[in-house]
Amino acid sequence: MPADKPSFFVIDDDSILRTLIRGILTDAGLEHAGSASTGEEGIQGCQDKSPDLVLLDINLPGSDGIDVLATLRQLRKPPKVIMVSAEATLPRVKAATALGVDGFIVKPFSAGKLIEAVENALRY
Repeated sequence: MPADKPSFFVIDDDSILRTLIRGILTDAGLEHAGSASTGEEGIQGCQDKSPDLVLLDINLPGSDGIDVLATLRQLRKPPKVIMVSAEATLPRVKAATALGVDGFIVKPFSAGKLIEAVENALRY
């Protein structure tokens, strides 16, 4: 991990998963910038907090993670984004890749896989 303690924001409608990700990444030395359960709340939180990294669920209530990714890419300081989903279908992966997603994690995942994906995303 970089020495300057990167910040992360979690956008996922599953509160247990948000808590799990927060615990794993803060234990790994990252700073938790915030969490949201909807795409709209997540976009607002990212505008307010300017995190270095966003972990984004592909299926959110009232919005699509791909649309949220597109909006995050338009921010003044766009964060690195890792998509987190149980639905890693080829069309969804292609859509996220076309928007420059920095990583993909399929649920369920281990702490090691999450940390590896985060390290890779922050490295580039």
